[in-house]
Amino acid sequence: MTEFVVTAAGGGGAPADAARVGNKFARQEVLRRAGFRVPEFFCLTAAAFDEALDALRPALPPLPADGAGQDAVEAWCAAARAALVASAPPPVLAERVREEFAALTGPDGLVAVRACVVPVTGADGAVGEDSAVDPFAGMSDSFLYVDEDGLADAVVRCWASAFNPQAVRYRILRGLDPRRARVAVGVQRMVPGTRSFVAFTRDPRDGSARRVVAAAYGIGEGVVQEKADVDHFFHDPATGAVSARTVRKRWAMGLPEGAASGAPELLPVPGELADVPVLDDDQVRAVGELAARVEELFGVPQDIEGVLTEDGTVHLVQARPMAPPPVAEGPDRVYWGNHNITESFPGISGALTYSQSREFYRRSFADLYRRMGVPDSWVRDNAHRLARMVGYLEGQVYYRLDDWHALHGRMPMFELVRRGWEQAMGITGPARGARRWSAPAVARALPRLAWRSALHPWQVKGFLRWWDRQMAEAETVGDSPEELIAFYRRLWERAGERWGVTLVNAFLALVVLGAGSALLRRWTGEGPQVLVGLMGGGRENRSLEAVRAAMGLAELIGGVPGLRAAVLDDGGDPEELWQEIVTGRHGEPVADAARGYLARYGDRALHDLKLEEPTPRQRPWTVLALIRPLVRQGVTVAAGRADEQAAARRARERLREVCPDPARRAVLLGLATLARDLARIREDTRFCRTQLFGLSRDVMWRLGAELARTGVLDDRLDIADLTVEEVIGAFDGTGADGDLRALAALRRARREQWARNPQRPALLGTPAGLPLARALPHATAVGAAGAASDDVLHGIGSSGGVVRGRAKVVLDPSAGPDLAAGHILVARETDPGWLFLMMSAAGMVVERGTLLSHTAITGRLLGVPTVVAVPRATTEIPDGAWIEIDGTAGTVRLLPPAEQPAEQAAWQPADADPAATTEKGGTA
Repeated sequence: MTEFVVTAAGGGGAPADAARVGNKFARQEVLRRAGFRVPEFFCLTAAAFDEALDALRPALPPLPADGAGQDAVEAWCAAARAALVASAPPPVLAERVREEFAALTGPDGLVAVRACVVPVTGADGAVGEDSAVDPFAGMSDSFLYVDEDGLADAVVRCWASAFNPQAVRYRILRGLDPRRARVAVGVQRMVPGTRSFVAFTRDPRDGSARRVVAAAYGIGEGVVQEKADVDHFFHDPATGAVSARTVRKRWAMGLPEGAASGAPELLPVPGELADVPVLDDDQVRAVGELAARVEELFGVPQDIEGVLTEDGTVHLVQARPMAPPPVAEGPDRVYWGNHNITESFPGISGALTYSQSREFYRRSFADLYRRMGVPDSWVRDNAHRLARMVGYLEGQVYYRLDDWHALHGRMPMFELVRRGWEQAMGITGPARGARRWSAPAVARALPRLAWRSALHPWQVKGFLRWWDRQMAEAETVGDSPEELIAFYRRLWERAGERWGVTLVNAFLALVVLGAGSALLRRWTGEGPQVLVGLMGGGRENRSLEAVRAAMGLAELIGGVPGLRAAVLDDGGDPEELWQEIVTGRHGEPVADAARGYLARYGDRALHDLKLEEPTPRQRPWTVLALIRPLVRQGVTVAAGRADEQAAARRARERLREVCPDPARRAVLLGLATLARDLARIREDTRFCRTQLFGLSRDVMWRLGAELARTGVLDDRLDIADLTVEEVIGAFDGTGADGDLRALAALRRARREQWARNPQRPALLGTPAGLPLARALPHATAVGAAGAASDDVLHGIGSSGGVVRGRAKVVLDPSAGPDLAAGHILVARETDPGWLFLMMSAAGMVVERGTLLSHTAITGRLLGVPTVVAVPRATTEIPDGAWIEIDGTAGTVRLLPPAEQPAEQAAWQPADADPAATTEKGGTA
């Protein structure tokens, strides 16, 4: 019976499991453990409901099939409700409930018996009564002042309320199946309250920070059911002021005088209380502060219920997330997307990172538009759009898509790449911009595009030379805050005048890839994957040079037996070992390679554009964790280069098969070569961007250390929750807030709460014309992907080859590169810092990306079969499942048991984690 009845004293955390007891009681248990005064209770789990309903099924009509009409579903639910009302709990369960009742209140006590629909998975996530996405308020029954004799009847009536007519219709309206509703029941000691209240931590009318308390004499049902006469109080937390709208109280709800139990009813309010406010100002403030503490505990605005006993003690009996306040519906919406930008700023980012990213986009895209022929006057007039190209939505960095459309749309050639650009940005449905195709405008712009294309290689070379000079200059910067700030200002001012060339490259790559794909489809009927295969080979880019340097260091370490063993020992001290390496204890060749890697590639790491995240530049010994899988697998630089060249040869052979015409083949080869060069430039300049943010991180961390040394902050990394201008302003007198410690603490708490919240969709819309805090509760997902069919997921094949292996779903790669060793890596997105995980993976599947995304390019460079743009891959593919990916066809297939290998693969190194078998082809 332990699975049917759980108590707070039962251990195991059972009452806090919403899947068993529902959100209502799980939250009460969380509140109780946090020290709030919550009346004692125990719960009958949803499993008890299941058993009761299962016992009645033989007498019920057949369960309507999926797709049955609403009338048939409602008829079955009505029959189930009637059967439950007429039933009784099984004898063993009934005896256990009576025992718990006696322990809770004594044999003569009274309890409240309440039902709660447990969460089920729906289109909006976990949906259940009192859930964050749907309150389901009033859909299940409660019974108050229940004595031992009425307990069994109250329980079965709570069960029956799963199929109340209003609940059935509501679930159908919400797209949930009412036949599969499950109910938990809570039995809670009744508190003899004389006054009751409902309190909101935000004004439910407009979402403002004002606390609202509705209070009445008697029990809370009088307030909730709007039967008693209610006073309303308003508490301003900033000033402590309380205002009230009181009414003459005539009625309250409770038990008639002399009644020992039973249903509450309306009772007259004594005349001396009729015109007296239910709560005085101090009590209103106390209730408001109680509600605020509940909000702090759960991290979102709350709606709480409670009672006051005769002595004024407050008891908390309910807490739920507030439903968002209503807003006027209108046709205008602002669309936001992070499908592409999460490659650079995944998850929750601090204020420092966001402020730096905002500056980067504002400056670099202004330079792009200038280079692409947009008049300077128009760019100046739209500076407000440049300033808000990226938004900060509860800690996540999003593109504001209406501004991107408006700004990009001014480029004369934008219509040529709009389709590919929107695909790369993950823009679908109503978030797509209106086409403004103008053949004359495109024709007029063609000469400029041709000229820009001809100049591009020389401009890129000039950009890279200039950037290398900036890196050299950074080595000479002093340690004083004044010198650091001056260097930072110069760096970003110069970058703003030059970084547009890297974005021109992306524009040209979309044009070339689009043209090549169109010609390939017209001439051969093949998809773009053939073109992708031809992009392998060629000169190494800076990102790949970082990989090769790591491989070279791993080779040297692997050649020193004692050092190899030390690197592979997870229990050693990596900081001490790194010092041994760079000081030459294991040989000068290893020391030179280690120091050289750190000097050249020390800014490359996971999440290396997030300024709150450390890189090897700050913590050099982390290089050892990055190269450990390479040492274990025994990879070599020569083997990597040979694989890449072999893949390029196979791609050319494939082109000869599908395109026998030599003239057309030459055109396609030329476009593929150009696309490959543009992809190499993209990776070169992305590495420069990593270094740009690396220099900024170094400056900010050094300034943070000075702020901590002088007592302005507690720790240097508190700057993660300050903006760049706030950090600099603390030194040069331009800051508007002197108490940076309090500001950082406030933002840190908010960021930590955001990190616990469910991740928002990649593409969403919010009502226009509202403050963002007001609009976000009404954000709606746009263009949600459909479910997979036949165990096959479809995406974009971006690096050819077929591989079978166990999936490793990685949502947070910070645990180390060994995570994906020998497995097929499955992720939402990657950034350049994932390179070391990718190098040890047998294949890659990513939810986001395009043929020119970092994942796609890296897959081709490493010869790893890769599929990008696979919707919901991280949720559709179970961790550890055997899957097969085809990097040419762009498919991911979950293998049935009959096709799963009986033995581990033999092709991998003996000390690797052999979880995959591969058949390389295409660019593999």
